[in-house]
Amino acid sequence: MTQKVAVLGTGKIGEALLSGMIRAGWAPADLLVTARRRERAEELRTRHGVTPVTNPEAAKTADTLILTVKPQDMGTLLDELAPHVPADRLVISGAAGITTSFIEERLTAGTPVVRVMTNTPALVDEAMSVISAGRHATADHLTHAEEIFGAVGKTLRVPESQQDACTALSGSGPAYFFYLVEAMTDAGILLGLPRDKAHDLIVQSAIGAATMLRDSGEHPVKLRENVTSPAGTTINAIRELENHGVRAALIAALEAARDRSRELASGNTN
Repeated sequence: MTQKVAVLGTGKIGEALLSGMIRAGWAPADLLVTARRRERAEELRTRHGVTPVTNPEAAKTADTLILTVKPQDMGTLLDELAPHVPADRLVISGAAGITTSFIEERLTAGTPVVRVMTNTPALVDEAMSVISAGRHATADHLTHAEEIFGAVGKTLRVPESQQDACTALSGSGPAYFFYLVEAMTDAGILLGLPRDKAHDLIVQSAIGAATMLRDSGEHPVKLRENVTSPAGTTINAIRELENHGVRAALIAALEAARDRSRELASGNTN
């Protein structure tokens, strides 16, 4: 890899991306980082061999800028970058709800922008990253974004109009599974199991179920039916989930996440 890539506002996801890129073949010398605290920047240098710089230095030096700041900090960052970003820089945004047009309007006319929604499994190279092109981004720009985010998991191209839905499903998705595991662990304790044993049972069941979903090609309904024997334990559990409106609650929860993503896009960060 010969292009210089800068990760701006390098938190946990940004650092996961850096380490994944290095494993995928990027030279640490070609990777630049910025961080709010000097101590954090030096920590990244020590751990990964990357070069800490300021945001303006990154804009002047790197071929690709990856913006990983929180949505509420994006406007301030773009104000700082705007005088220094030439129109040939590729800008990749990883901030939930921030549209490519929001970024394009604040940078030099014609700047290519790509929007990416990834998720925390990037920390273990199992991310789902959803990629959309802005007005000036080409197929080559999208391919470059896929090369970067492919280092930490799978990628999927979608129209930007679908980004808010993807944020609700996969961006926030891991939290729903953690919530479910937490609830099932509590249930295991209620049923008389020690916490560590309940945790191990549920985690391995989740890994096995996810692997079957990925590798079998079967519809989830079919896989569920394979576990659900007549008058058995599973159908009794499913009946209670339906009685308590779990399916409807999940749909409502994802709609709420999508709506919040739209609010962020409109500038409502409160």
